[in-house]
Amino acid sequence: MSISGITSTALSEMRAQTTRVSAIADNIANSSTPGYARLNTSLTSVESGGVQAVVSPTASDVDPAAELTDLIEAEQSYKANAVVFETGADMWEMLMSIKRD
Repeated sequence: MSISGITSTALSEMRAQTTRVSAIADNIANSSTPGYARLNTSLTSVESGGVQAVVSPTASDVDPAAELTDLIEAEQSYKANAVVFETGADMWEMLMSIKRD
């Protein structure tokens, strides 16, 4: 995988986690709304590389503890992929510097 592929994959994962956090926020905000259908976020790999988030309603009730656990997991995943993205960008910068010299 190339450096641009690595950064692209990390960026797609960060976008997917952002979508996931948005669904979690909706679940928490609407947890006491009668008839609210909890949103579930599924992450799937994309053939060209990266991750896609698909949000769909479920028949289950909102469990605040589970939502907070999912939120922590999404945050950690986002942070890890931000580090991967930054490292890939740094590597790209070093390669361009070597190429210029």
